[in-house]
Amino acid sequence: MTDAYESFQEGQRRLRSGMTAQATVPLERAKRLEPDKASIREALGIAYFRLHRWQEAEAEFRAVLELSPTDHYAHYALGRSLEKQGKDAEANGHYKLASKMRPAEQHYSDRIRDLD
Repeated sequence: MTDAYESFQEGQRRLRSGMTAQATVPLERAKRLEPDKASIREALGIAYFRLHRWQEAEAEFRAVLELSPTDHYAHYALGRSLEKQGKDAEANGHYKLASKMRPAEQHYSDRIRDLD
């Protein structure tokens, strides 16, 4: 196993255990080693979001979308990060994209606001 994979796995374990702040350390290490791995960036974005570090979460979910533009969850999570920063119109666009990609995900469409 690579150092990046081991760090990612440790970060995931800590996230699952509710040790969110502690999860950022191995996830940031994994990101330094493998900056183009969407799974690492997503996990780090989730950690930042849970810590109310909205701008950092936004940056990570944007990075995921650069790597995988059709990632429905990344659109949703980016929308949530933007909404927390008061960027409702931009957030709404990402909610709409996520909902179009996965219409069965009710929580995606539930976030859409009538901002038009």
